[in-house]
Amino acid sequence: MTDLKALTANRIFDGADWHENAAVMFSNGRIDHIQPSASLAPEIERIDGGEIIAPGFIDLQVNGGGGVLLNEEPTVEGIATICAAHAKFGTTALLPTLITDTPDISARTVAAGIDAKNRGVRGFLGLHLEGPHLSVARKGAHDPTLIRPMEDRDLDLMLSCGRALDVLMVTIAPESVTQEQVTKLADDGIIVSLGHTEASYDVATAYAKAGIRTVTHLFNAMSPLGHREPGLVGAALDTGSLYAGLIADGIHVHPAAMGAALRAKAGPGKIFLVTDAMSTIGTDMTSFTLNGREILRKDGRLTLADGTLAGADIDMISSVRYVHRNLGLSLEEALRMASAYPAQAARIENRKGFLKPGYDADFVVLGADLSMKSTWISGECAYAEI
Repeated sequence: MTDLKALTANRIFDGADWHENAAVMFSNGRIDHIQPSASLAPEIERIDGGEIIAPGFIDLQVNGGGGVLLNEEPTVEGIATICAAHAKFGTTALLPTLITDTPDISARTVAAGIDAKNRGVRGFLGLHLEGPHLSVARKGAHDPTLIRPMEDRDLDLMLSCGRALDVLMVTIAPESVTQEQVTKLADDGIIVSLGHTEASYDVATAYAKAGIRTVTHLFNAMSPLGHREPGLVGAALDTGSLYAGLIADGIHVHPAAMGAALRAKAGPGKIFLVTDAMSTIGTDMTSFTLNGREILRKDGRLTLADGTLAGADIDMISSVRYVHRNLGLSLEEALRMASAYPAQAARIENRKGFLKPGYDADFVVLGADLSMKSTWISGECAYAEI
């Protein structure tokens, strides 16, 4: 008696190629292979997946979901709620993201992340610490009173956290972090990202050589592309080693700028989708609190009282639809921006982001219109349309 299961669909995208009228075969949380549906042995448990099966989405910047903001609930229960909320929109692995906060909240978040890993919270990939070592000049919605230079205790906390988690991403600014500190973090396997900074092109490229791997929410809260000073945007597009996250809601970045960036990006580093989602995802909330300040939700925007954007009100499947329909990207490329490219940026492309033998059995099942049908994490159904 085999424990293999078959998830069938009219079309399966494995991250590189399409398979027509096929089945993903999986067992014990891993993919075995893909084969034609017509050749399935009768003893195999067969599950109808619908129109499209694709690799599960990977989100490297998620502040909250399901009514929970990580800053306000830095607990394993809070992390589990966030992961479950985003599973409804196709995300099978994510980095709960802590926005600039106090040393105590940072320490509690790290402890909660380690606890979440040890408990095997479904969908939990690791943590993203976005601050507090940023630039006040490019603070965005981050509380400027909490932004500060990186000290030895901060470096030690990040190093210990990185060694305990599968993935740790940290967003820093050269204004608050030295190149030597970046190198120490990168050499320990931590994904170090530039963001919330006024860094010039030359400074940004120097930090890339020191160990920076990604750029946080391209275009937002950073030095812009100028014809004499290309800034961080120019460095991100011109430096092949850098990956860059992109919020594709049509609010944070104009579609013309998104298209230009995608055409200009030097490889092998890619632009990948992030939601930068807040606690509103999966809820009908109209406001919430961040660092004691009210964030308002209206017409797809999340803003402080003064109109400053404060995270995003979008999920991953909506982001995929946006770049496919509004930017004219092929469906394959849109799906890769939500799966293969973030997997590569986080150095987990040997187990996630593709439907290959031995990879984690993480899938998203979609309708022909890219509607959500179900989400599978490690071979278990995490969400199914009722």
